[in-house]
Amino acid sequence: MNPPRSSRVWLGWEGRDSAPDQAPAELTLDSQVFPGGVPGDLVCQENRLFLGDNLGVMNALLPKYEGRVDLIYVDPPFLTSRDFAARFAPGEDSRRPASWKTKRAFSDAWLDTPSYLTMLASRIAVLHRLLSQDGSLYLHLDWHASAYARLLLDEVFGAERLINEIAWVYHGPSPIRTAFNRKHDTILAYAKSDDYHFDADSVRIAYNPSTWKTFASSPRAGFGRAPDLARGKVPEDWWFFPVVARLHAERTGYPTQKPEALLERILLASSRPGDLVLDAFCGSGTSPAVAARLGRRWLACDSSPLSVATTYRRLLLQDPTPPFSVWHAGAPTPSGAIQSRWLGSRRGGRVYLDGLRPHGEPRQDPQTCLACWEIDWQSDGQTFRSLSQVVRPWRQAKIPTEAASPEGVTVGPWIGLRATDFDGRVYLGRVSGK
Repeated sequence: MNPPRSSRVWLGWEGRDSAPDQAPAELTLDSQVFPGGVPGDLVCQENRLFLGDNLGVMNALLPKYEGRVDLIYVDPPFLTSRDFAARFAPGEDSRRPASWKTKRAFSDAWLDTPSYLTMLASRIAVLHRLLSQDGSLYLHLDWHASAYARLLLDEVFGAERLINEIAWVYHGPSPIRTAFNRKHDTILAYAKSDDYHFDADSVRIAYNPSTWKTFASSPRAGFGRAPDLARGKVPEDWWFFPVVARLHAERTGYPTQKPEALLERILLASSRPGDLVLDAFCGSGTSPAVAARLGRRWLACDSSPLSVATTYRRLLLQDPTPPFSVWHAGAPTPSGAIQSRWLGSRRGGRVYLDGLRPHGEPRQDPQTCLACWEIDWQSDGQTFRSLSQVVRPWRQAKIPTEAASPEGVTVGPWIGLRATDFDGRVYLGRVSGK
């Protein structure tokens, strides 16, 4: 006997119904970033990077953003029962693992599968509320949890809202010798309604040369129905993109980083210029970086200070990058912020940085420890306004230690200084502007 069409399938597990609700986080504006050096007011604008647990952050965003997010991409933990480390070091050589320096990035270890599912289900529910009526959600997982996630998404969105089950296919070494190598991830794409945005023409790709040859050689090819070969085709639901380990120009060292080409295809197909994109597990910052490059507004969040520091640095290295702001859940300053004694001076409109000395610690050389440092030329001692940024490229051995004030910016009585090291720690200080 077939079940009625209106019946639903749902996933149950021990403790699901007793999971506590999480209150909205108290969001605190930490800094405003102006890559062009021209100050302005960003408090009420999009392009926001959040440090904190994403459930509390998203609950805090609901009053303003419920039903307003046009595209959501989330790449949560995969239920791998592993801890992941980031690689960092100036001038590191990807071919010499013995030379790598690593730092704990995040943990994907769970008490049990029910605890993982409770985490995932609570976030899917809030993501659905944030999504606009014509919006889409892309949930990126692999074989560990994608089957569970599909049932959860069917329950919240409705099984009829599944757009695609996409396989991202890639190559790479594998230690597996008792099964076929597992070399694909699964991306589940769901729509909030039947009236969702999808721009097929923006993601067309060229036909294979063999297809051109086939249609040129036989008028019966395709049973008499010839495609527009010059226009190209809409990609199938399996995508081959190399992993970031082979794309050295993009590699940040943060684990599980996704290639920009993958996110570019998703954003081009399922958002328009000016649309609002959300990534609640932003990791290395691929989503906000691609969104900024494609002219989309963005919201990005992660609970790892190292992730937020990596995303922050990545945005500063991108040219051009629109202004953005940084927020923290429940804390006025970043986790682990250190008030530092700065060894520098201001001469002739320039700030010279020689080093920094955290209280109780030896002096540190910025050439060996800093990922970036920034200047607020009009510091008020509260919200940091980054008007000048000195950023170390990903594998560059040195970082400049001087910066000039941008043209047209008046230097205040105090100049605020901030630096971020390779551990994601933030150092704060001020020098006289007189």
